[in-house]
Amino acid sequence: MTDLYRAPDGQDRCKWAGGAPGFLEYHDREWGFPVGDDVRLFEKVCLESFQSGLSWRTILDKRENFRAAFHGFDYRKVATFGEAEIAALLQNAGIVRHRGKIKAVINNAARAIELEAEAGSLAAFFWSFEPDPKTLPPPQTQTTSPESVALSKALKKRGWKFVGPTTCFAFMQAMGLINDHAEGCSIRAEVDQARAAFKRPQLKA
Repeated sequence: MTDLYRAPDGQDRCKWAGGAPGFLEYHDREWGFPVGDDVRLFEKVCLESFQSGLSWRTILDKRENFRAAFHGFDYRKVATFGEAEIAALLQNAGIVRHRGKIKAVINNAARAIELEAEAGSLAAFFWSFEPDPKTLPPPQTQTTSPESVALSKALKKRGWKFVGPTTCFAFMQAMGLINDHAEGCSIRAEVDQARAAFKRPQLKA
């Protein structure tokens, strides 16, 4: 099958997992497994926004630098960043030095605090957009979905930046809101099991 990659252990994975160093570990340990931690969810939104127009390899290679530069993506800390921090980030060769995207992260950190107060947690908000698995098309056949469009609109309505439908769909794939591992990928069943055991966070009443 053209959508699979035979890994060194002899097991098949999604084809993209063989695309670059580091991809296989990310594919096997992170991509598609459900996440309910607010900081990790915020980090992923930010990294996906930085990826816009670039490759995931670029962002993954720089991920630890991003974490250091943005205080582990603790949005309460990032929301306090001002012009001095922006200037320092623009001089940081370890990250993607794009003023608009840097400012978007700071803006989105403030919006995340507001969203936490509104929904109870970022996780509760994001997971409220989880689609019914029975409605999904075959894995890896789309780059947006009705749910990612709805999530994008909901975030933009609340003032978030760099959160288009494609960015939101990549976020949903990575954070386990859908299992988009290819049919025949040896990790797909693990993700199904993790999603079955995952306790969905609930929106604040």
